[in-house]
Amino acid sequence: MNPQKRQQIFARLRAENPHPTTELAYSTPFELLIAVILSAQATDVGVNKATARLYPVANTPAAIRALGLEGLKGYIKTIGLFNTKAENIIKTCNILISQYDGEVPQTRAALESLPGVGRKTANVVLNTAFGHPTIAVDTHIFRVSNRTRLAPGKDVVEVERKLNKFVPPEYRQDAHHWLILHGRYTCIARKPRCGSCIIEDLCEYKDKTIDR
Repeated sequence: MNPQKRQQIFARLRAENPHPTTELAYSTPFELLIAVILSAQATDVGVNKATARLYPVANTPAAIRALGLEGLKGYIKTIGLFNTKAENIIKTCNILISQYDGEVPQTRAALESLPGVGRKTANVVLNTAFGHPTIAVDTHIFRVSNRTRLAPGKDVVEVERKLNKFVPPEYRQDAHHWLILHGRYTCIARKPRCGSCIIEDLCEYKDKTIDR
């Protein structure tokens, strides 16, 4: 795919959605961090339902730690892998309190050192909470990048590297949100809705559909 096509793709995505953001509900960097940890192999809708119960009761590292492991599980038990996630969240809260005065760190290395936080989660927090032009590659973005040929790669790290190289600088801050939403609602896994896609003529996918 040539640079002109990439430029047009992001110009159209921005025109359709000038101010994209995550569909996870949060009001502080810490709330976003916990929501993203919970979102692994879970839907944003499911996470939002759980955090709507949790955050009015506990939305700081100290408050969640005070709930204790079993107390926290009671709020997130509707989410997949909740036992492991609860353990990681309690450990993360302990680290934030002991090493960062209860604040969420703003470097990738520090974020990735937290239990339950991988590269994707760190990129989401850096981008959405702190305004860094990072691109978090999840299953949706991996699929869209390969299917459209926007930034093809054999794994998420290669796709992230290519997106950082190929996405025009003026679009990099919001690229993650545009691509994840495009993958979630239009370029879906089972059968893409090419018939209603605003970048269909720019996409290099060979097996386009007429679905809307």
